[in-house]
Amino acid sequence: MAKRLGEVGLEDLYRAGGSTISIKEATHMYQAIAASKASDPDPRRVWKEVVSRRVLKPWHPHHLHQLVYYSVYANWDVSINGPPLYWFPSLDESKITNLGRIMEIHGPKLLGTSYKDPIESFSLFQKFSVQHPETYWSIVLGELSVVFHRSPSCILDNSKMLEPSGAWLPGAVLNIAECCLLPSTHPTKEDNSCALVWREEGRDDLDVNRMTLKELREQVMVVANAVDATFSKGDAIAIDMPMTVSAVVIYLGIILAGCVAVSIADSFAAKEIATRLRVSNAKAIFTQDKNVHEEAIIVVLLFIWNPRLVKDKGN
Repeated sequence: MAKRLGEVGLEDLYRAGGSTISIKEATHMYQAIAASKASDPDPRRVWKEVVSRRVLKPWHPHHLHQLVYYSVYANWDVSINGPPLYWFPSLDESKITNLGRIMEIHGPKLLGTSYKDPIESFSLFQKFSVQHPETYWSIVLGELSVVFHRSPSCILDNSKMLEPSGAWLPGAVLNIAECCLLPSTHPTKEDNSCALVWREEGRDDLDVNRMTLKELREQVMVVANAVDATFSKGDAIAIDMPMTVSAVVIYLGIILAGCVAVSIADSFAAKEIATRLRVSNAKAIFTQDKNVHEEAIIVVLLFIWNPRLVKDKGN
């Protein structure tokens, strides 16, 4: 059980900070936390004050952050209040979040004069989403640019007693990769919109890489066309690669072609890989030559799956 805030002493903070803080810094931290506690007993406002004062720094160890956070919320009743809050956006910040933008557009129409802003009306909007799933999820599906090959008969069907949680989107047919790649009138789904952001592993000195939606679509189509020309809809295709941008492209390409993607961790031994290939009845596997130079374009190999390969290798 976490210590209460009043039980956390200067020594606790100094010890949790390890070599990242001096006794002087620990003292300043202790005084700032005590002042926050004295100004308002509400743990939400105490934590908000601690954050706004920048008492904790990014380079402080995670254990120190945990110590302060959990001690602030030591008496917090999750069953009544929900999870203890960590981030408190400003009103302007809240309005540019995905949810805040939806609330600003639809809140006045759905909640009438009860709607104020994304922060003050959050609980009210969340309650509306639970009570009116048909309305709320229709909005969300539109925001996500989900396109159905066959539209669902409804959003949520609660008529079937065998499914106590209900059946979501009954009868719907879609390809989720297609939904990810299609451009739309949505401001974040235009061809020049940023679709992927990544940095090469172990190369923190390099700039962050970015790929537009158009570039991603073009690369995915290369994979999808190759898979479609070789395999049948519904075939299982495995991926045994590190989580690189190439793996993302391949995954979307498999789904776009109408096949089933089988994800296999690249850390698995040959025997474990063979087991997953056998269980999934994979027809092929995308993998990576381990000798590829880290700065070169990743070479992806496609092997037609043959159970005899495992037997020949004794795995």
